[in-house]
This record gives sequence, structure tokens and C-alpha cells, in this order.
Amino acid sequence: MLSYFKTIEGRIRPVPAWEPGCWINCVAPSEDEIGGLIRDFSIEPDFFRAAMDEEESSHIDSEDSSTLIIIDIPVVEREDQEITYATTPLGIILTEKNVITVSTRESPILDEFAEGIVRGVQTNLKTHFILHLMLRIASRYLQYLKQIDRTTSMIEKELRHSMKNSELLQLMDMEKSLVYFSSSLKSNELTLEKIMRGRVVKLYEEDQDLLEDVLIEIKQAVDMSGIYLDILSSTMESFASLISNNLNMVMKVLASITLIISIPTVISGYYGMNVDGIPAPQFWFPIAVSVLVMALAAFILRKKKML
Repeated sequence: MLSYFKTIEGRIRPVPAWEPGCWINCVAPSEDEIGGLIRDFSIEPDFFRAAMDEEESSHIDSEDSSTLIIIDIPVVEREDQEITYATTPLGIILTEKNVITVSTRESPILDEFAEGIVRGVQTNLKTHFILHLMLRIASRYLQYLKQIDRTTSMIEKELRHSMKNSELLQLMDMEKSLVYFSSSLKSNELTLEKIMRGRVVKLYEEDQDLLEDVLIEIKQAVDMSGIYLDILSSTMESFASLISNNLNMVMKVLASITLIISIPTVISGYYGMNVDGIPAPQFWFPIAVSVLVMALAAFILRKKKML
């Protein structure tokens, strides 16, 4: 699906067709739509294949008069009332007079631009537009990282009361999400540093402050994802040790109980033999001896903290 937007009277608004200085948003475009863009803007076909590849990493590529910037953006995935986080590539194609974004799915980040929520953005200023887009992406990373931290804290509180597989699996999902975020943010940081050199994307003096803001936000997101990942990894190791220790405690108690209840079996087996000379062959004696020995064994095990 193709959508066209242009800054009119200081706000991004939809337009019926593409025109110079507009932003073209492509969400899961069809082959015919891609073919039309290639013909109209003389874009390298490989640019669209790279932008539509879910496994494509962040990078910059330039061919003739077009430039491709691949940026990983964060996404939220909901399944069976469980929320996980991942990343997906967003292709930004710069032509002579237009900016084209290509993605395989809808993104709330792009929706905010399309709905005019983000103010002060000029679609005809290509560098200005992509820097604002990157700043919004970095802010969304920070927002999702804070959500992951809150979710992890809630799961940890639940695990303190009951060790369930569901909570452990949720922690594993959060850890996986942080790994995706950390890897994507580092790739985005490298891509932004290439943009800062000004060799591929033309930079203007008025955009320097905005570029520095984007770099600060991305570096902060990189640091946060690394810290949260380290904390979550150590938390998972601690809970694994607690689970192992609890299992050892249960096995120790069961072994002690097995030892105590085996005492009557041994004594009754001894008195059940068909031989002469057994001391006190009365019914009450083996029972009394069994109870006494069991109490003595329980006292010893209790004293040694085995029961």
C-alpha cells in the first residue's frame, strides 16, 4: 500500500499523488507498486528487496542518484495475551526530491508522522525529515526498554512467591527481546556515525543539533539495553540457583522421611522371622521399639537440619 504525505502549513498532510518534496510511505507494497516506483524514480530494484528482507541489518547503500538507509525499528508482538518485543528493518530511500520509506508491516512510529502528530517536520527537507524519523525511532526504543524493565520487575516479584515455568519463560522472552534491541541499536549507531561523516547523506549546518540529539538518544538506548540485559542475565542465573537449591532441599527431606519410615519395616521383618530366641516376643514390644527408634532418628536428623 502506498500513501503520499507532504508538509502543508507546517503540518504533514496526505496528498492524492506523489509530487516533488513529498514523503511516500510504502507498507507491504505489491510487485506492481514497487515496479511503478522503480520506473518513476529510477531506483535500484535491490533497494526494495533489501528493505523487504526481515533479516537485513542496518546499513547504508548508494547507487546513482538514490541512497538506501536501512534502520532497525522496534516492534511489539502480542500472542496469547503475552507481549514480546522484536525489531524489523525500515528502508529509507532518498531520491533527488523525495523520501520513500519501505516496510513489511505498519509501524506506530510512521503512523505518528502520517497523522501529523510530530510537528515541525518538513518533508521537502530530506535530511531534516530522516533525522526526525531516527530521533522518533530512538525515543521509541527508550520507551520499550522502560516497559521491558517494568515487566521484568513484576515477573521477578511473582517468582519470589512461586517458581512457575510460565514466569521463567516470560523472563526468557524479555531476555531475547533485549538481545534483539541491543544488536539492532548497535547497528543503528554505526549507521548514524556513517551519516555524520556527510559522505553519503548531505548534511546541513542547521541539522547539526538534531543529529547530535539523535546520536545521544541512540547511545543512551544502547547503554540501557546493555545494563538491562546484564541485570536480567544475572537474575536468571540467580533464580536457576534458587530452583536447584530448592530441589536439593526437597530431595533431602524426602530421603530423611524414607529413612524414618523404613525403621518399622526392618524391625517388623526381624520379628516376623520364624526362629526361636527373639527377645520379648510380645506384640507391643516391636511397636514400641519402632516408635522409639523413629523418634530418635527424627531427632538426630532434625538436629543436623536434614528434616
